[in-house]
Amino acid sequence: MLKIEQHHNHYLLRTRHTPESLSSDWFDVAFWQRQNAVVTSKQGRAAAWFVRYASQQVAVLKHYWRGGLIGKVLKDQYLFTGLKNTRVYLELDLLTQLASLGLPVPTPLGARVTVSTGIYRADILTDAISGAQSLCERLQSAPLPSQDWQKVATTLARFHHAGAYHDDLNCNNILFDDQGKVYLIDFDKGALKTPAKEWHMANIERLARSLKKEASRSTQFFCTEQDWQSFIDTYQGAMTKKPA
Repeated sequence: MLKIEQHHNHYLLRTRHTPESLSSDWFDVAFWQRQNAVVTSKQGRAAAWFVRYASQQVAVLKHYWRGGLIGKVLKDQYLFTGLKNTRVYLELDLLTQLASLGLPVPTPLGARVTVSTGIYRADILTDAISGAQSLCERLQSAPLPSQDWQKVATTLARFHHAGAYHDDLNCNNILFDDQGKVYLIDFDKGALKTPAKEWHMANIERLARSLKKEASRSTQFFCTEQDWQSFIDTYQGAMTKKPA
């Protein structure tokens, strides 16, 4: 359940994990830069800023950007048809539900929706995953141990058993933390659905395409047919069992 705060030109969305001190300023990178609290950033279309909001806690701040041809024109502008229809509300609400199911996702901290003349822009804040390294980054540096492929497969099976649909399952959205636990991130356009083999397989095919794409543009990429078959075998075995 999200708590909604309405202000003059924006909404703040809070979860049960939201720090009490969270304010609209938290969604402006300049606010963190003034405090020398920006730890690092990842640039690109889906840029993310890592900011230290407490002595031992780092959050990931992301702005919503459009993709495709329309993104070249509207960039970060979306038609506002009600707060609960915004992409950020839907993602934050989904993350809250997934976290309550015990699934390994980033802890949702809050979001901001700024509205002006029927157009909205949005930002989301989640806890950073400690020592996170993506599946893609791991495969670019060394072969992945078979037990780690199995972790990815069984983790994905947990999400699928729960009906958790990921709209863009790729090797950059699968993370290992510093203890080797596997997480899924970036649930924009995701949903909770009735489990069905059709969309389960579509998820897996999308992951396969992303691995091939990264392999084609990396100077080294340690992913073999045997690795993939092991992943598929483990996933299929996990899907035949009742979730733990």
